Amino acid sequence: MASLYNNKYFHRDLSWLRFNHRVLQEVADRRNPLYERIKFMAIFSSNLDEFFRVRVSDIRQIKELDKPLRKKLITKPNAVLKELKVQVDILQNEFGDIFKNQIIPDLQKEGIHLIKYKDFSKEQKKIAEAYFEETIKGKIDFDNTYFTTQDSVFVENESSYITTCISKNEFQVVQIPEDEPRFFVFPSENNTHYITFLDDIIKYNLYRIQSDLDLSYYAIKISRDAELYIEDEFSGNLMEKIKESLPMRETGQATRVLIDERMPEVFQNVLKKALDITHADIVLGGTYHNFKDFFKFPNPTKKDLYFKELPPIEHPVVNKFDSMFTAIDTKDQLLHYPYQSFEPVIKLLEEAAKDPKVKVIKMTLYRLAEDSRLNRAIADAAKNGKKVVVFIEVKARFDEKNNLKWGEIFKNNGAQVLYSYPGIKVHSKILYIEREINDEIKRYCYIGTGNFNEQTATLYTDFGLMTNNKKITQELNKIFLVLEGIFIVPKAKKLLVSPFTMRYKFVSLVENEMLLAQAGKEAYIILKMNSLQDKNMIKLLYEASQKGVQIRLLIRGICSLVPGIKGQSETISVTSILDRFLEHGRVYIFGNGGDEKMYIGSADWMTRNLSHRIEVVTPVLDLDNFKIIRDVINIQLNDNVKARIIDAKQKNEYVKNDQMEVRSQYMTYDYFKNLKQ
Repeated sequence: MASLYNNKYFHRDLSWLRFNHRVLQEVADRRNPLYERIKFMAIFSSNLDEFFRVRVSDIRQIKELDKPLRKKLITKPNAVLKELKVQVDILQNEFGDIFKNQIIPDLQKEGIHLIKYKDFSKEQKKIAEAYFEETIKGKIDFDNTYFTTQDSVFVENESSYITTCISKNEFQVVQIPEDEPRFFVFPSENNTHYITFLDDIIKYNLYRIQSDLDLSYYAIKISRDAELYIEDEFSGNLMEKIKESLPMRETGQATRVLIDERMPEVFQNVLKKALDITHADIVLGGTYHNFKDFFKFPNPTKKDLYFKELPPIEHPVVNKFDSMFTAIDTKDQLLHYPYQSFEPVIKLLEEAAKDPKVKVIKMTLYRLAEDSRLNRAIADAAKNGKKVVVFIEVKARFDEKNNLKWGEIFKNNGAQVLYSYPGIKVHSKILYIEREINDEIKRYCYIGTGNFNEQTATLYTDFGLMTNNKKITQELNKIFLVLEGIFIVPKAKKLLVSPFTMRYKFVSLVENEMLLAQAGKEAYIILKMNSLQDKNMIKLLYEASQKGVQIRLLIRGICSLVPGIKGQSETISVTSILDRFLEHGRVYIFGNGGDEKMYIGSADWMTRNLSHRIEVVTPVLDLDNFKIIRDVINIQLNDNVKARIIDAKQKNEYVKNDQMEVRSQYMTYDYFKNLKQ
């Protein structure tokens, strides 16, 4: 496995699994309130589901290609899959240990007992029987739960099932109903609370109904390929093809079959044949699956077992103005969610929808909220007769259906709705507005690091910049003309635009630091991103390190760069911060000989972002905004509570030092609370 663990590059999928290990660390971290740890448990499970549905399915598809093409895409896909399974098994075991030996006992300390059917009291058995007979039984088609060893069985994607071997030639598979809560709360007794899985309610009653049989029920779950393999993406209506392909997700090839580790091997073999799977598909798990259902784990106590509330802070400048346009006319306005409210972005669109001076609104939408004021403001603007051009990315995985729904709503209200280009995604977070004042056009724009989505704006940390800078707004208009098919290439000097100019500009900025270092001057680079995977950019950072450039990286997720290797990356250090909010902003800082350059935008340094997506990155020109972002980055660089060290061994050790305690997300919140501009 040397190719996966060499000192040059860390394999992206193994690196992602180490990110999910950092999520698991949050489950074990007793500095987090108990129900927040349970939420991280659900996030860990949900992440792993998506990993198998997306990344593992990709590698399996590569396996089917001819060898010359396969070698260009990935080295030794079988070896990769084998090692991924080894690492997932390690994570699953650690997860099970934390759940059993930390979460369950900590719940008991709070008077909450998560009990199995074997622990039901006489009264609880009566309640479980009544609930089953009145609510659950009618949702199980018992006639279709029995199979012979010659039958094929279809198991729905991501659903929980229990199965048992009835005889040598017969077995039973029962689906846990998804339209009922996964957890059942029994009546409390003397301030002691009892909760059980719906699985146990069903198991208890199946044993009761089939009491003449000696049965043992085991949990199974299948994750299916989530890719939409659209034949000939380059012809026809891509939107319609995606719409037609969405149901394929529910019937795609199995990429993981999670089974109870207690299941006898003989019965495993029966299921392999019935489900048309191989040993390579099987991952051993615990008694229960779909831990993402713990997002809705009930709290029957009156105790506050959650993070203390951090309500979004009002912006110190924007809130002084009745009009968002007046606020932007005063100076460039920077917002940082969720520390500050997303409200100014919604207000900007709502004002634009009503303002008779506004003639044109153009924006890109990647992941839309299911229902929101922001979406309704876009529809209202079109209804009010403004020229509204909305570019919707229908290939935003798992959000296609909702994006298509809103596309129809915008279109029905009179907006011009454009959808994905074949072979390329539009990932930029940009908004462009034209107002007509005294027969002159005045332009405004917003460039962000995160989606136009007020729901995720409460969970993800992102920057958003509002400006009427003439050069930036003119360049952004050209980018939209490219999206509309009017221009082929946007001429941009201020903005960095992929796949056109961004890579070249980042390369030149890194090379400038190398020249400064060679001249004996201070040279440094600070990058904050979700992921770093592009090999050409990593090679360049290695070269910069060898020239003496000091490089600090804040990488939340995938990091294929291996830091701290002699002769390769000695001057590079990487930390990753995981806490109550998801770090999502991208910031790029270059020393530039004492005259720092700073950019923010939507692009990670992954090949897909730099070469296969339309991304927009803007310079930060306003000195006040520059200082705010720099201060936030400095706080994060000094985090010694929730920051982990990313090194060649990928052990995820916490940063520990003798400095003042810095938990960056809380310190950042206090920073914005005290901010005056």
